[in-house]
Amino acid sequence: MAEPADVAALVRALGDAGYLTGDALATALFLAVRMRQPILLEGEPGVGKTEAAKALARALDTPLIRLQCYEGLAAADALYEWNYPRQLLAIRLAEARGGPLAESDLFTDDYLLRKPLLAAIDHPGPRPAVLLIDEVDRADDEFEAFLLELLAEAAVTIPELGTRHAVVPPIAVLTSNRTRELHDALKRRCLYHWIAYPDVDRVAAIIRLRVPDAAEWLADRVARAVSRLRELRLYKPPGVAEAIDWASALHVLGVTDLDAGALRHTLSAVLKYEEDRHAAEAAGLAEAAGDAHRGGG
Repeated sequence: MAEPADVAALVRALGDAGYLTGDALATALFLAVRMRQPILLEGEPGVGKTEAAKALARALDTPLIRLQCYEGLAAADALYEWNYPRQLLAIRLAEARGGPLAESDLFTDDYLLRKPLLAAIDHPGPRPAVLLIDEVDRADDEFEAFLLELLAEAAVTIPELGTRHAVVPPIAVLTSNRTRELHDALKRRCLYHWIAYPDVDRVAAIIRLRVPDAAEWLADRVARAVSRLRELRLYKPPGVAEAIDWASALHVLGVTDLDAGALRHTLSAVLKYEEDRHAAEAAGLAEAAGDAHRGGG
């Protein structure tokens, strides 16, 4: 689709792309698209930050280019590298033919391997790519400073080729789980939105959208059970992705009633740490959730 005309149009487009959201997040994404300003999405793991960027790319019918950040990530790891095997082959072919091969012949676009940041800068359009810089809080200060400059200028310098400016600047979506605080300079450069856990009704609606064959009652019960699990002191509280996985698992197993046995046997789909499973069972949550409502669609 072309750029959405308003926030309501983007809400509909995101819904068609499989992502249900409220007006607040949709407004933030709409402004990022229209203002061509990076947006930083923060929130607990599993609330849908990464999925928001993916859905935005689907809604705009444009490529998603993803950079997964990690500790020790360097600018070179995110920008480009030279195709050394191909360069070596070119040298050997030139030697075999007895022809000259200048250094400038080896450092051209033909031998350039674009990594996510350069791929986003070089994207030809006509629509801007969505550049997802995922879990930027995992990268270190030096990379964050480099990223700030790149986002501000929509350009990067390759020593052998010169400065490349984006013809169609990307829509940059940064995500953070807030494992560390990002620098104020980066935050000032970005629009900002905190994504909280969706309420029970929205989680149920998301499950129905993502697991359409599951029974209506199952979506409601899973949404409520996940909400109750998040009230416990868990190492990794379940997010939307875990709720979807849990509903899928229960549907595949043909569960007709979310009783204590079904809950206990499928907790591994929603709780990913043994300590969390013990905490849930110690709290009697499986039995309480199982007795709260008899299912059976």
